Amino acid sequence: MNIIVVDDDKIVAMSLKTILEATGQITVAALGESGADAIRLYEAHQPDVVLMDIRMEGMTGLEAGEEILRKDKNAKILYLTTFADDEYIIKALHIGAKGYILKQDFQSIAPALETVMNGQSVFGDSIMSKLPVLMQKNESAFDFAHYEIGEKEQEIITLVAQGLSNKEIAAALYLSEGTVRNYLSAILEKLSLRDRTQLAVFYYNNIR
Repeated sequence: MNIIVVDDDKIVAMSLKTILEATGQITVAALGESGADAIRLYEAHQPDVVLMDIRMEGMTGLEAGEEILRKDKNAKILYLTTFADDEYIIKALHIGAKGYILKQDFQSIAPALETVMNGQSVFGDSIMSKLPVLMQKNESAFDFAHYEIGEKEQEIITLVAQGLSNKEIAAALYLSEGTVRNYLSAILEKLSLRDRTQLAVFYYNNIR
């Protein structure tokens, strides 16, 4: 797996390179220290995953990630930061980042990279625990009809946002897992979303 590491703390960046390459499965193609570096290095190296900090001088990691994903919607970005600010988490999810973990979760970095490399999203336990809280907003009117989303699909959206798996949703709604998957695929297509994580964020921003 080839990655680039972007962190404005050079010591942290070098330490990450040493630690990750010691696994024998990860190659750090380049190091950067700003959002502008991230964009330049991504274009130059086309890494499998971008491991990037958020707060950096000049262009932030979030701004850089948004620009990278605008140019390449298949880019895989994993944020590694000391900050679990609500606005950062929501922004990261919104732009299409594949993960958001804290530097304190040291042991999870290499496994998280592997998960993202395999096309899945990954969020540290401390981040996942915040999502239900972020969703505690007053009900607002949302025009489901505009998106041709029926009542069953609305139920599934709500359960996904609550963190239930397809199996758990199937049990709750007395459906087969295959039917739930079909419903979910249709919902994502109607809302132009990539995955269930973005669907949860969509729910938080537009429905709850």
